[in-house]
Amino acid sequence: MLRLVRKFHLTTDPKSDMLSGLTVALALVPEAIAFAFVAKVDPLVGLYAAFIVGLITSVFGGRSGMISGATGAMAVAMVGIVAIYGVEYLFATIVLTGIIQMLAGVFQMGKFIRLVPHSVMLGFVNGLAIVIFLAQLAQFKKPAPEVIHDTAGHEGGHSAIDVLFNGGWLTGPSMNLMLGLTLLTMFIIWAFPKIPKIGMLLPSSLVSIVVVSLLVIGMDLDTKTVGDMASISGGLPAFHLPMVPFTWETLFIILPVAVTLAAIGLIESLLTLTLIDEMTETRGRTSQECIGQGLANTTCGFFSAMGGCAMIGQSMINIKSGGRGRLSGITAAIALLIFILFASKWIEMIPLAALTGLMFMVVIATFAWASIRILHKIPKEDAFVIFLVTSVTVAYDLAIAVIVGVIVSALVYAWKSANKFWITVWSNEEDGNKVYKLHGPLFFGSIQRFKNGVDPKNDEENDIVIDFSHARVWDHSALEAIDALALKYTEYGKTLHLVHLSPDCQLLLKNAKDMVEVNLIEDPQYGVLVDYADFVEQQK
Repeated sequence: MLRLVRKFHLTTDPKSDMLSGLTVALALVPEAIAFAFVAKVDPLVGLYAAFIVGLITSVFGGRSGMISGATGAMAVAMVGIVAIYGVEYLFATIVLTGIIQMLAGVFQMGKFIRLVPHSVMLGFVNGLAIVIFLAQLAQFKKPAPEVIHDTAGHEGGHSAIDVLFNGGWLTGPSMNLMLGLTLLTMFIIWAFPKIPKIGMLLPSSLVSIVVVSLLVIGMDLDTKTVGDMASISGGLPAFHLPMVPFTWETLFIILPVAVTLAAIGLIESLLTLTLIDEMTETRGRTSQECIGQGLANTTCGFFSAMGGCAMIGQSMINIKSGGRGRLSGITAAIALLIFILFASKWIEMIPLAALTGLMFMVVIATFAWASIRILHKIPKEDAFVIFLVTSVTVAYDLAIAVIVGVIVSALVYAWKSANKFWITVWSNEEDGNKVYKLHGPLFFGSIQRFKNGVDPKNDEENDIVIDFSHARVWDHSALEAIDALALKYTEYGKTLHLVHLSPDCQLLLKNAKDMVEVNLIEDPQYGVLVDYADFVEQQK
C-alpha cells in the first residue's frame, strides 16, 4: 500500500493543473452531450460519465495528465443494445465492461500495447485528428436535432465522415459569424502566449473561451451556444442497480457488447497513454490504467452513466495548457460536476464557436505533420500502414483500425523475416556426409524455403547433417517441418543429424516431444545431436 502511495503524485504545479483542468471541463460539456446523443441516451448520462470516469481514472489510473470521459468510439458500440433492449441493459453492460478491463489489468495484458508499431501509432494519431476535425464541422450546421444527434463530436464510426455529406450547413451571416468567432478563438490561443509577462500566467485556451464568450454576451450576438445542444442542469448522480433480469440469457446478451466496449476503451486509452508518454518524456503504467478504467466503468454502470475511456482531444488540451499532474484531471471532473449542479445557466451561454476553435487548435497540435515529410524516406510498407490506419479510423472505427494496422504490420514483418532465411550446402568427403547449414528464422513463413532447399530423395550421401548454428526455430510449423523431413530421410534409409540446436529450441523440442517424436542425445562435438533414424530403430 505504501508503495502505491509513493507513486501517487497529485501535482507539482497546482496553479497550472487547476487552470488547465477548468479549461478541459469547459470543453468536456459539449463533447459529453454529443456522445450521449450518439448513444441515444439522455445528455446527463453522458455528463455523469465524464465526471465519474474523469475523476476515478485521474486518481487510480496509470497516467497523470491524461483526461478520460465519455467518448464517441465507445458510444457508437452502445447504440445497438440501447435501441433493442433499453438503457438499463446498457448500464449492466458497462458494469461487465469494467470488470473485463480490471481483469485485463490484473493479468497485465496492457503490456501488449508495446506490440503496436510506430507506423500504426502515426496512423492512429492522424486519423483521430481528422475525425476530431470532422466532428467540429457539425457546429457549422443548423441546430436541427437530426443533424446534431447524428454528427456532433463523434470520435469514431461512419458519422464522422458523413458530416460532410448530409447537408444542413449554416448560410449567410450565421455562417460568417460562426467562422469569425472560431478564427478569433484560434488567434487568441496562438497569440496570447506570445504577450510578454502575462502570456504565461493563464492558459491561452481558457483565455480564448472567456474573451469570446464575453464578446458574444456583451454584443448580444446571435450564435449557437452550449445551451442550444441541451440543458446540463442536474443533481448528483445517484446509485442505481441496473434493472435487468439476473439470468444467463441477460449475460449472453450483454457479454459480446461488453467485450467490444472493453477492447475499444483499452485500445484508445493505452494508445493515448503511449502518445502522452512520448510528448512528456515520462512513462505511464499500462496495467494500472486498465484497472483504473475498469473501476471507473463499473462505477458508471451503478450510477446511471454510459461509461468511457481516455479522450485524446481533451488530453491534448490538458497537456498543451500545462496540466501534468493528477490534479488537472480531478479539477476537470469536479468542475464539470459544479457546472451541472450550480453553474449550468452560465455554461450554457458559452458560444460553440469558442469550443470549436479550441478543438481546431487541438487538431493542429495532434496531427503528426512529420509523418507527411518522412513518407518518402521510410519503407513503403510502413507508409502504407500509416495511410491504412488513418483511413480506417476516419471511415470506420479506431479499434478496428488499430487491429487492422497491427495485423498488416505483422504480416509484413513475417514476409520480410521469411526472405531472410537461406541454406548453404556442401559435401564433407572426409566424413562421408552432406551438410545443410540453415541461416535465419525457421517459422511458418520460411518453411517452404526449408522444404525446397533440403532434398531427401536426391541426396546421394546416406549421412545427412542439418546445422542450426545460424538459425532459430520459432514455432510449431517449423517443428512439424523438421519432423516431416526426418520421416522422409527414414523412409529413404538415411541417417539424419540435427546439430547446434539452441537451448530454447531444445526446451521446445522437449515440450513438443509427443508431436515431433525426436530424441535429444548429447554429442561431444556439437553439444546437441538428434539421430532420428536410430531413435526409430530403437522404437521398433
